Amino acid sequence: MLFVSSRDWLLRIHDILTAISAIQARTSAISFEVFEDDETVLKAVLYDFIIIGEASANIPDEIQQRYSDLPWRLMKDMRNIAAHEYFQLDTPTIWRTIHRSLPPLVEPLQSILEREQPS
Repeated sequence: MLFVSSRDWLLRIHDILTAISAIQARTSAISFEVFEDDETVLKAVLYDFIIIGEASANIPDEIQQRYSDLPWRLMKDMRNIAAHEYFQLDTPTIWRTIHRSLPPLVEPLQSILEREQPS
């Protein structure tokens, strides 16, 4: 039996952008040390990474191929690690991902929403 998501893929792109925004809002005004020591913030960020990965996993292959410059696979992999390999999580890697990997995703994802919106 094939599972078909009831959520439109454009809404999934929006979910990714919302999760990125939430991560940035939670972490922009704190240091790495505060982030590492605040279990509530860390777990909230991980939950948003799970959302990013789950949403990216539900973007149709055709769209992922059309926008192959985006790291769809890495987004899915981060979700799998956060959800299934949580004991391997490395806080400095998460921090670097927040600051180096998430910001460059925003503009291309917003562009996809603008280009792909039905007329």
